[in-house]
Amino acid sequence: MYEWRPTRLNKPETSNEYITITSANESHSGEYSCRGTSGSDSTAWSDAVVLTVYKLSVSPSWLSPGASVTLSCEVQHPPAGTRFFWYKAVPKPLNIFYNYELLPGSSNGTDENVYIVHGLNNTAGYVCEAGSGKPKYRDPTFVWSADPRPAASLSVNPDRVQHFRSESVTLSCEGNSAEWRVMRVTEIGYLSDCSDSGKMSGSTCTINMNQSDSGVYWCESGSGEFSNAVNITAHDINNIILLSPVHPVTEGDPVTLSCRDKKQQRLSNVFFYHNDKLLSHGSRGELKISAVSKSDEGFYKCQHSGKDSPRSWMSVRVTVSSPVSSSFRVMLIVGPVVGVVLFILFILIILLLSWWRCSRSKYSWCIRSEVSSQSSSTNQGLNQAETQVYSSLLYGDTSEYETIQPASNNRRPVNPEDDHIYTNLNNRKQRSSSSSFSLSES
Repeated sequence: MYEWRPTRLNKPETSNEYITITSANESHSGEYSCRGTSGSDSTAWSDAVVLTVYKLSVSPSWLSPGASVTLSCEVQHPPAGTRFFWYKAVPKPLNIFYNYELLPGSSNGTDENVYIVHGLNNTAGYVCEAGSGKPKYRDPTFVWSADPRPAASLSVNPDRVQHFRSESVTLSCEGNSAEWRVMRVTEIGYLSDCSDSGKMSGSTCTINMNQSDSGVYWCESGSGEFSNAVNITAHDINNIILLSPVHPVTEGDPVTLSCRDKKQQRLSNVFFYHNDKLLSHGSRGELKISAVSKSDEGFYKCQHSGKDSPRSWMSVRVTVSSPVSSSFRVMLIVGPVVGVVLFILFILIILLLSWWRCSRSKYSWCIRSEVSSQSSSTNQGLNQAETQVYSSLLYGDTSEYETIQPASNNRRPVNPEDDHIYTNLNNRKQRSSSSSFSLSES
C-alpha cells in the first residue's frame, strides 16, 4: 500500500503505486510525495515532485474591431524564475489539430504571466506554456470576432441564435479557400469539429440540434484563416424561444424581435425585456426597432403566458467613417472659416506695417502720401482755374491772374498759337512786380 501527500489523495482507489488526475486544474498545483506502507512499517517519504497546473484566460473573449486582448497564464504558486511562452494557433489542414507560432517578443519567454495582443480584428486561438517553452498539444483558448469578412465568413440558417432540439441548422463557410472545416467550443468547453455531431459536406455543416450542441461556432480554412464566430443554442421543445439575429446588427438598421413556440407559431401578447427591464407589451408579438443604436445592445428575452424564453445577446456594430470622407467633410466646414480668418489677418498686417512705417519716419511718409494725393486733385483744380484766368485776361482782368499766378509761374499755354498772349502776360507781370517793388522802396 502507498500513502500520498497531499492527504486528500489517500483514497482506496489511489492506494496503489500511482495516481491518475483525469482532468487537471489549478487546484491540483502543488508538491506531491509518497511512501510505501506494509502493516505498521513504512518507508521514508519520497522526494517531492512539484506539479504546476496553469490555464490561459483571455479578456475580452468577444472582440470589438481593433481592440487589445489580454492573455493571462494563470498559475498557482509558480516556481521561482518561471518564464512564460506565448503561441498563436494555426489550423492544420484535414484535421482538428493546430500548429503553434511564437508571438513576437516571446522567443526567450517573459517574466510576466500576462501578454497583450494589440489591434486584433479576427477570431484567433492562443496557448501559453510555463517553464520549458516547448509547445505541447492542448486545446487553444479562443478570442472570437462576430464580424464577417471577405476572406472567411460563417452564415447560419435559420438566421437566429436560439433553436429547438432536433431542429436542423445549416452552417456555411465562404471566403478565399477551397477547404473548410466548421469548429466549435461547446458550453462545457469541449473543442470539436462538425463531424462530432453533424455532417460536413464541402463548405457546409448540417446539425440536428441537441442540448450538447449549444456553443460557439466558426470556420477555419486550409490556408489558416479564421471566420467570424456565432453563438447558437438548443432548447427544450416545451420552452418558447426568442427570434433574434445571430450576427451583429449595423447601427441605424431596423431590427425585429419576436417570440415563437415549437409549432413554428409566432406568439402574440408578448412582453419583451432588455437587460431584464420590461420594454413593451406587443399585441402582435413583435418588438420593432426602426433604427438600432449602441444603447440597444444587450440581452433580450420574451415572456408569454408566464413562460420566459432564454436570454440572447444582440450585438450592435458601430459604423466608422473612412478617414478620407471625414477629412473632406471637415475641410468643407473649416476651409471657409480659415479663409476669412486669413483675410482678416492679411488686412491687419497691412495696417500694422503702414502704422510702423509712419512711426519710423515720424509720419513724414504718411504726410508725403497725403500731400501727393492732394497735389493730384489740386492740379486738376488749377487746370480749371487757369482756363478761367486765361479767359479773364483776354477781357483785360489782371487781378485774377495775380492772385493765382504763384501756383502756375512757369506754365505755358498748351496751344502754340496763344504763345504771344503768354509772353505779353509775363511782360505785364514783370512790370507790375517792378512797380510794386518801387512803391515798397519809397
